[in-house]
Amino acid sequence: MNPVSANTLETFPNPAPQRDFHIHMEIPEFTCLCPKTGQPDFATLLLDYIPDQTCVELKSLKLYIWSFRNTGCFHEDVTNRILDDLANATQPRYMRLTARFYVRGGVFTTVVADRRQAGWTPAPTVQLADFSSQSNTRG
Repeated sequence: MNPVSANTLETFPNPAPQRDFHIHMEIPEFTCLCPKTGQPDFATLLLDYIPDQTCVELKSLKLYIWSFRNTGCFHEDVTNRILDDLANATQPRYMRLTARFYVRGGVFTTVVADRRQAGWTPAPTVQLADFSSQSNTRG
């Protein structure tokens, strides 16, 4: 894998470190190169995490993700590399990265990797009623 620097990732202080809250990001424009063929691979990345003391800054995340555009890497490798770089930068309580790669050779590949902070136990899940949006601006 070509060198991609995690140094481009910036963080900011968690505005509510006393609380477990879930941050979900969808990154639909991930691109890297197949290390065997040199052809582009495309994926949607789903980043879910519960921050501890810091959160990832969005512009730096975008630039970091873009830096893989001309990098040859296997799906499994790049997913774990991105997770490790993000988790090392933010030190979250929990982080999961799902990479949904577009079809290649008739095969859709999805890679899921996660990391949990040692000693962290999630709060029990509360199931709330689902209220459909009445707005025509959101699905």
